[in-house]
Amino acid sequence: MSEFSEKIIKRASEHIRTIVLPEGEDDRTIAAAATILEHGFAKLILLGNIEQIQAKLTEKGADPAQLQIMDPKNDPKLDEFARELYELRKEKGMMAERAAQIVTDEIYFGTMLVKLGYADGLVAGACHSSADTIRPALQIIKSFQGMRTISSTFFMCLDGEIYLFSDCAIVQKPDSSQLCDITVETIKTAFLFGLKPRVALLSYSTKGSGSGEGVDKVARAADRAKERVFALFGATVPVDGELQLDAAFVPEVALLKCPDSPLKGNANVFIFPDLASGNICYKAVQRFAGAEAFGPVLQGLAKPVNDLSRGCDAHDIVGTVAITAIQAAAM
Repeated sequence: MSEFSEKIIKRASEHIRTIVLPEGEDDRTIAAAATILEHGFAKLILLGNIEQIQAKLTEKGADPAQLQIMDPKNDPKLDEFARELYELRKEKGMMAERAAQIVTDEIYFGTMLVKLGYADGLVAGACHSSADTIRPALQIIKSFQGMRTISSTFFMCLDGEIYLFSDCAIVQKPDSSQLCDITVETIKTAFLFGLKPRVALLSYSTKGSGSGEGVDKVARAADRAKERVFALFGATVPVDGELQLDAAFVPEVALLKCPDSPLKGNANVFIFPDLASGNICYKAVQRFAGAEAFGPVLQGLAKPVNDLSRGCDAHDIVGTVAITAIQAAAM
């Protein structure tokens, strides 16, 4: 277990929260649940066939009685959830009969558990696409009051350091205003997890070395972000852009390309100009460099719902549950 994993498990243990895992029959989820029960840092609700889940937990040496198992196909809460979903979505054309069908889906059922307070957060995505995991949260949980942009970040753990990569999962082509929102929300996430953010808004240009609409967008976002960050956090958070990755991360390169940058080549929070570049980069760092990647951790929702990569393992699920529990405790 990495230093980061140990740290977030300890944090989560200080304020126990209930997290729902909709993919309860998946072997990785079962293994993660056994580990979480062993460490005792969260209460769990697993969704799926009750007998199958109980048998698999027993095989792992875990006591099924230590957590809650629910079957979305025939749970007594289905009628309540269907009525609530219909009320939430009727203005969008939802019919009552359709709502009754939808809530039998494990992701929608789990999201309703969070919405109605039966659980504090949700982690899924081991068996579902990001779209299928995140869509119910956007429809049901919705954004925190006053939040304009829901985004995501990845915790990238490499060589004992922790970096945040945003946004790698939600906003495909953010405009400068959305990039500013993503920057501010990622800074809040950094503070929540005890990091001192040093923020770079990335581009293929450093301080005007390149040109184009993409460069202008990031430069405008950086100017807006500096103003908002200063208003919210004072001068304690250095923010700069537009910067190429090497100018943001390598002090020697920063000295040559942007000697006046407050980051001095020591950024630990990286804001990508679009979803394509962010997603490609996080996976490259994860696979080529062997970094641990936890996320995407969603930012801006009224209650925490977090996604997993379908290539995740049990360790990834354990870490993401801890992250979700910490977010829930802060809300």
